[in-house]
Amino acid sequence: MNDPDRPDDAWHLRFEGFEAAEEGVREVLCAVGNGYLVSRAAAPESSADGVHYPGTYLAGVYDRAVSVGGGRTVENEDLVNCPNWQAFTFRPADGEWFTGPPDEQRLELDLRRGVLTRHALVVDRDGRRTRLLQRRIASQAQPHLVVLETELTAENWSGPLEVRSALDGTVANTGVARYQGLTSRHLAPAGQGLKEEGTLWLQVTTAGSALHIAVAARARATPPATHRSTELREGWAAELLTLDLTEGRPVTVEKTVAVYTSRDPAIEAPLPAAQRLAARAPDFDHLLHEHGLRWAELWRRCRIEADFDGELALHLNLFHLLQTYSENSVDLDVGIPARGLHGEGYRGHVFWDELFVLRLLNLRFPELARAVIGYRHRRLDAARQTAREAGLRGAMYPWQSASDGREESQQLHLNPLSGRWLPDHSRLQRHVGSAVAYNIWQHYQATGDLDFLATTGAEMLLEIARFWSALAAHDPARERYSIRGVLGPDEYHDAYPWADQPGLDDNAYTNVLASWVLARALDTVELLPDYRRDELLERLAIDRAELDRWQEVGRRLHVPFHAGVISQFEGYERLAELDWTAYRRRYPDLRRLDRILEAEGDSVNRYQASKQADVLMLCYLFSPRELRDLLRRLGYRAGHELLRHTTDYYLRRTVHGSTLSAVVHAWVLTRADRRRSWRFFRDALRSDLLDLQHGTTAEGVHLGAMAGAVDLLQRCYTGLEIREDTLWLDPRLPSALGRLELDLRYRGHWGVRITVDRHTATVSLPESHQPPIQVAVRGSTTAIHPGESRSFTL
Repeated sequence: MNDPDRPDDAWHLRFEGFEAAEEGVREVLCAVGNGYLVSRAAAPESSADGVHYPGTYLAGVYDRAVSVGGGRTVENEDLVNCPNWQAFTFRPADGEWFTGPPDEQRLELDLRRGVLTRHALVVDRDGRRTRLLQRRIASQAQPHLVVLETELTAENWSGPLEVRSALDGTVANTGVARYQGLTSRHLAPAGQGLKEEGTLWLQVTTAGSALHIAVAARARATPPATHRSTELREGWAAELLTLDLTEGRPVTVEKTVAVYTSRDPAIEAPLPAAQRLAARAPDFDHLLHEHGLRWAELWRRCRIEADFDGELALHLNLFHLLQTYSENSVDLDVGIPARGLHGEGYRGHVFWDELFVLRLLNLRFPELARAVIGYRHRRLDAARQTAREAGLRGAMYPWQSASDGREESQQLHLNPLSGRWLPDHSRLQRHVGSAVAYNIWQHYQATGDLDFLATTGAEMLLEIARFWSALAAHDPARERYSIRGVLGPDEYHDAYPWADQPGLDDNAYTNVLASWVLARALDTVELLPDYRRDELLERLAIDRAELDRWQEVGRRLHVPFHAGVISQFEGYERLAELDWTAYRRRYPDLRRLDRILEAEGDSVNRYQASKQADVLMLCYLFSPRELRDLLRRLGYRAGHELLRHTTDYYLRRTVHGSTLSAVVHAWVLTRADRRRSWRFFRDALRSDLLDLQHGTTAEGVHLGAMAGAVDLLQRCYTGLEIREDTLWLDPRLPSALGRLELDLRYRGHWGVRITVDRHTATVSLPESHQPPIQVAVRGSTTAIHPGESRSFTL
């Protein structure tokens, strides 16, 4: 794939040749974006044909449609595949339009500058050889602009060449095979044409939400075209340019495209905005220069120097995170889709993956993390309404969210192995609200921004705490509180095999995290300035009796145990043991054990088998000391052996059917088994690069795993924690990692440098007017002032 002899190989992703089976994955890995939109790296001459899949996705652009699946009428909201702005092909005067594949091809993605370059050779049926060089960018400096530059060179012929540069609004959402048969048409044509100054334009509306999307394109040829004409039909507009080619002399066509929607701020209407920007946009070299400057800024803020052989994957993961969510996303009121803006997997919905992403952003781009939390804050009323409909108080956030914050989880899902449509109960994962609360608290700890907590965070945190208090039911027999009818992060288990209704009781992860939320809500009440505290408690009608109940519930939630370990949920020990040896012999890949068993007429609900970390998520979110303290606060004995035995128990029963599982297990094992931790880290880091989930990358990146893998370097192996107004370090470098150096933002300090090797940890602060910070390294606490550097012996 890559040339190891290149000194800058860690910044360039390369693919040689054309492989039809690999095209979908390459289109995702080489996609270009800027936080406003992402375009897959499909060949410009291609269409959605089962090999290629041109797709452009705009942040927050969803459409709702009704479909029939499994004999039931269902309603889904999808991230819309927007008009294909990249469509571009050519032909000699007496030839046929080039539709691919090329005879030779090389793709190269420059991660440092955000440029995709394609080298190709096209040989037509008459033997004419035309060399193709294309460069694509989605401008980080001007996020409404995307550009395709094409250089064409006739190698063994001369004569006229016709180029067709098109805007295609007839595209549909057909990128996920499992969704076939459901409604896929989301765009309705709303006009197309060519303005007098030569700007091609196209406008569409989304079928259900009536959102307007406008694209406008300007094509410039060097040397200039000898003739220009247009082809227009409903939902499609093209400009045709005739160029004179001389053997060996290149000609260049720049296609500069502006994209706007009716969601965008500070415009009169999307179509005139797109037309004006396309007409006045500078040339490709100018756009590339300012685009490169923005990427240089982003990389400075993401600096991680790691002494190991995985830097390409490290840079690729950060690159796609910043293409999905950047400063261009902040004012768009959008969350972080689990699959990025790179495809239609999970319908482009927002899950809990921000839990993994924000741990990284808080210490790099706190303003981006705050914007993600703002997405949740603007949907607080929707979460309140969902709780009311369930007969509860507080805020119940949805497992899947999209445009307006209502629950978007599927009612049915298809098992491709059996061909059966099955009930989908994933909406019972109520722990997503605790993830929102966790993100709020971690952001406050990283920034010390009390204004954020007082104006945005506290209201959500208190309403989530109120929800847990309302959902918890008192169990007189235990003299404890139970949370019933929920699902944990595992996702395989959605019901007891002996029950008629979905849902599980007292999922340990859910209950411990709910207890933590209730405690942090009480802390928040104490932290707020008196004026704001009184104001907020009055607005939410929270009185002393309710606060006392939070204290009571938070200290008396039930956590089940069995065989000396924390039970995944109440009754877990009653489930059967799977014959792992037999199933591994029959099925080399057990990641989708749930589908395998269902196709056999069985159910994973019968077995002690997990898709991904569930109980062990607690060890991911909290240090061993914090987790032991949480369990002791609940009244349970919690020694070192409990966590060790719990880790061993569930590792033997987990198939890692989610990319997030490798992230969590790498974290959990870092103290106990560093070699195994490193193997999980490598899997997490390269999950999309190597498509370890066997075909899922083509449906979009796994953004939580991408960010989580980077965060393993940033916080796990450095032992970095942020709590109690202190930056804690407890490094445990695996043997394969010799040295780490990071630049972070922490409580107003830009460029806090942390350097860790086998023997020392060094923390350096740049000169500034900010107050000193507290740093604790393995129990030794000191204050470091701006301009100072302190080294600690490990």
